[in-house]
Amino acid sequence: MLSILYGLLSALTWGAGDFAGGLASRKLGAYRTVFYADLLGLLILLPVFVISPEPLPAAPVLINSAVGGALGSLGLLVLYYSLSTGKMSIAAPVSALFAALLPVVVGLFTQGLPSVYQFAGFGFALAAVWLTAQGQADEKFRIQHLAELRLPILAGVGFGCYFIFVHYASKNTGSVIWTMISSRVAGTLLLWFVVLARREPLSVARDAWLTVLLNATLDLAGNLFYILASQTGRLDISAVLSSLYPGSTIMLARIVLKERITRMQTIGILFALVAIVLFTV
Repeated sequence: MLSILYGLLSALTWGAGDFAGGLASRKLGAYRTVFYADLLGLLILLPVFVISPEPLPAAPVLINSAVGGALGSLGLLVLYYSLSTGKMSIAAPVSALFAALLPVVVGLFTQGLPSVYQFAGFGFALAAVWLTAQGQADEKFRIQHLAELRLPILAGVGFGCYFIFVHYASKNTGSVIWTMISSRVAGTLLLWFVVLARREPLSVARDAWLTVLLNATLDLAGNLFYILASQTGRLDISAVLSSLYPGSTIMLARIVLKERITRMQTIGILFALVAIVLFTV
């Protein structure tokens, strides 16, 4: 039950972070926004480590965390590139679905079959991830060529690998802060090279700092709650619940920006509620 609560908190904070990141991206662009989210998150972690230090874990923990952080950041970069060159109606739901599906497949092989209710919950949750990540109703899901799926799938695999590697980095060691630090360092370095390669300016407008800091804090909280969820429960359930973050994003967009929620997104939110109930049975 505790892992379900942490998974939901991860989805809520990640979704809120994506909402703040979307606002920041309008002023900084996507790549700089993601870079500063990782960098500021790392700077927030340092005083936390000083106040509540953890012993240095074994090398495999740090390696798994770093690989997970790098692959997660790579997935985010690929998603943003896919969004800028393709259709959002394809990129967003496909990447979100594969991010949730990959840990489910790995969990079946490594942790055994879940209960019947949990298995049904996966079906509702995966459908919820797909539906809530859909765009506006006037943007239909159409695939002209199968090649259009390559980048969204690659982005989803990157996110799914983040879930898996971070889970195994923290599950058996109890490491939280070191797992987050290692993944953030790897992600920040990768994003730093991307920003430099694109020759983007590093300056941040004064009126953008608040949303950038809010994005970094909420994203960091999402990572924390996911780690706690994966430490106290199954990999597949933790990852699927955390992948429900689009629901939080669209609810904030509805409340703050008065954006319309489509019928499919409404059904997706209802499916997510059904999945949560099934996971708790």
